[in-house]
Amino acid sequence: MNSEKEALDLPAIVTGNGEAYPKQWLAVYVRLYHEKKTSARLNTMGIENFLPIQEEIHQWSDRRKKISRVLIPMIVFVHVDALERKKVLELYSVNRYMVNRGESVPLVIPDEQMERFRFMLDYSDSTISLNDPSLIPGEKVQVIKGPLSGLQGELVTVDGKTKVAVRIAALGFACVEMPIGYIERLNN
Repeated sequence: MNSEKEALDLPAIVTGNGEAYPKQWLAVYVRLYHEKKTSARLNTMGIENFLPIQEEIHQWSDRRKKISRVLIPMIVFVHVDALERKKVLELYSVNRYMVNRGESVPLVIPDEQMERFRFMLDYSDSTISLNDPSLIPGEKVQVIKGPLSGLQGELVTVDGKTKVAVRIAALGFACVEMPIGYIERLNN
């Protein structure tokens, strides 16, 4: 009887900073080209978020222009607790949280990794690119999003850029630059 009473009297699990629900960094999938609008809406809701944007100078024949490029298309990072997590999904432009394959729980990004990533983005003079560690050049891949959905090819690196290539016998290969989030490894 005493053990049952002791079990009921246990204190609630709390974090070291006094919060019952610790904030965690999560990645949210948003509609294509809605990253900046979604980030602005999250700011008005009072939800901490991070949209990795990189300033680049584009050169045309007649002018140069500084543009802001979203580094990871269709992704906004949010720093939320369990209660705020539901509010984020209420936005019309938000699709879902990023999860590990085969799981349904949102993928938590460790605080120190987000801090390092933000530091790199803030202080790097050169262009930052993301590479998927699970995909390596030479692997057979399939496009899973966009107008080329269903296309199967080979992952190649041309001029330092990741591209999906389709081999044409005796002619070489045709290739197209593809966001890494649009492709997945083809299971043989």
